[in-house]
Amino acid sequence: MQHTQHRIVVLGAGYTGAIAAGRLARRLHREDVAITVVDTESDFVERVRMHQLAAGQELRPRPLRKMFAGTGVGLRVAKVTGVDVERRTVAVVDANGTEDLAYDTLVYALGSGWDPQGVPGTAEHAHEISSRPGALRLRERLARLDAGQSVVVVGGGLTGLEAVTELAESRPDLDVAIVTRGGLGDWLSPKGRKHLRKVVDKLGVTAYEHTTVTGVEADRVVTADGGAVPAAVTVWTTGFAVHPIAKVTDLEVAGSGQIVVDETMRSVSHPDVYAVGDAAMAKGPGGKPLRMSCASGVPAAWQAADAIAARLTGKSLPTRQIRYFNQCVSLGRREGLIQYVTADDRAVRAALTGRLAASYKEAVTKGAAWGVANPTFGLPVRRHRVTRKPTTAGSTIDAPA
Repeated sequence: MQHTQHRIVVLGAGYTGAIAAGRLARRLHREDVAITVVDTESDFVERVRMHQLAAGQELRPRPLRKMFAGTGVGLRVAKVTGVDVERRTVAVVDANGTEDLAYDTLVYALGSGWDPQGVPGTAEHAHEISSRPGALRLRERLARLDAGQSVVVVGGGLTGLEAVTELAESRPDLDVAIVTRGGLGDWLSPKGRKHLRKVVDKLGVTAYEHTTVTGVEADRVVTADGGAVPAAVTVWTTGFAVHPIAKVTDLEVAGSGQIVVDETMRSVSHPDVYAVGDAAMAKGPGGKPLRMSCASGVPAAWQAADAIAARLTGKSLPTRQIRYFNQCVSLGRREGLIQYVTADDRAVRAALTGRLAASYKEAVTKGAAWGVANPTFGLPVRRHRVTRKPTTAGSTIDAPA
């Protein structure tokens, strides 16, 4: 039995999945497509604010159904347990049981989580802030700490810097430290590094530089030189690992488990699958892989949505290349750092610092969340009719009422 609507299923309602779904709804006629987003959460999670949540701040709730209201995008609150790219189905489970959702086009935006990297004791003793449950667990643990107890953040990337400064500012009574394999902010410009050190020193953060952590225990982290750093609480921010589902499908994936895509975010092995955000192995300027970040994911979502719409309606494919402009770092609520970069993400001399940079970063963060709820602001309403007909039979996906 042939269905009449082209079924687009979007896996994940983070920044990239939600933006892609909303943009597709703006590009395509509702009677031609059924767009459904699948996510385990009923609220949008502002992942770039998880360090704030862990530090005890309250975040504004953003119900996904309210965000998608009036767009024609349907929401399925469920966990994705598998993808069959040959049958073009997605296995999901919710309170009502399991079900296979059929698709004609799949947007894979399941993102990433923390990466313990196989370091002994990390999974048992360390905390992560890549998810809301992780941030809430850390928040509850920090609330039980007495003055003078130690908190160690492992990892000196953007997430680690934001976490350690946020925690040190919100809990000046604690002994807060950061352990980084390289120098503190060694990828920044001289101006950026100088400001970072100034803020870290002002907040009383101890920095263990050029130090590799080889083990995590209940009350300390063990280092490669045989030493140890006291840690009543350890926060692990050394990088991200992608959702494992793609790796066990027939999709072509990189060693990282990311889906290999072309310049339109389309899978190189399965043309009905697109991957965006952290889930995608995409190339940027100079052929360098795009880093896992909101800065990469949002334009990738635009690219994928516009490419899907173009292919379905017979229009021209997007030709823009994803590039970088700056790295935005909050250093607590009163300080920030905006490091300007080349198109391929290398630091240049220019950097914005201080309160103005903090305001800039806050505006960017608010703008990212606003963009999820308003994914097509400034985008002309150009809903085109779908000319590519569905080719598979199967159960249909209910469109929203």
